Amino acid sequence: MLTINNLTKYFGGLEAVSELSFNITRQEIVGLIGPNGAGKSTCLNMIDGTISATGGEVNFKEVDITRLPPYKRAGIGIGRVFQRDVFFESLTVAENVLAGFHIHSSKGIAEIFVKSARVRENERLFARKVRDVLQVVGLEGQADEPAKNLPHGKKRALGLAMALGTQPQLLLLDEPLTGMNNVEIEDMTYIIKTLREERGLTFLIVEHNMKAVMGICDRIVVLDYGKKIAEGLPKDVVSMPVVIEAYLGAVENAT
Repeated sequence: MLTINNLTKYFGGLEAVSELSFNITRQEIVGLIGPNGAGKSTCLNMIDGTISATGGEVNFKEVDITRLPPYKRAGIGIGRVFQRDVFFESLTVAENVLAGFHIHSSKGIAEIFVKSARVRENERLFARKVRDVLQVVGLEGQADEPAKNLPHGKKRALGLAMALGTQPQLLLLDEPLTGMNNVEIEDMTYIIKTLREERGLTFLIVEHNMKAVMGICDRIVVLDYGKKIAEGLPKDVVSMPVVIEAYLGAVENAT
């Protein structure tokens, strides 16, 4: 599904990510962990095209997408949930999700103004898809609620719903559990697992909650100062001395 080859990013003289390589197979949930400033979000930004790579390659389904702009990467199946809540505050929950679906709309300006039969059918189709996505993430009861009025956990779920609106095959999640209480964390991890099992989605997750990472991820890649220092099964990675040294507090808490 995703192959990263020697991915590198410099910000001026600072090497934020250094020759990073790893693969993700279809329907796998991979965790990308490491201390603050290790280069995790920078890696996600290079995968979704938010920033350009200084060197290396990003291959999605065996196609080199390193130079594609973000909207084209979204169009071929790469979705993103950012660390901060990103949505249209003036729109309802359903309208925010609908915005994601429109990346796949092919209607032209003339059709929009005259409301052609094709446009009306597309709108009905998108409305059904929006209801389906809201049900998956547990927001069906808040469809007509202004997005800005949602509590924190629901706003994180809305971010996921908007990403699902782009109809992704690979989802990049940047700290999806940040600021959540235990109930909200359980709800979100259940949603992620359900999306993998029922919709065949693949995930790359950056997350500091080590207990959640251990419980949800098939494999873990560990970064420290922009370099990969470990990769493997969660139970194996947390016992590696190099990981314990780099990520001591979180690993001790997880074990």
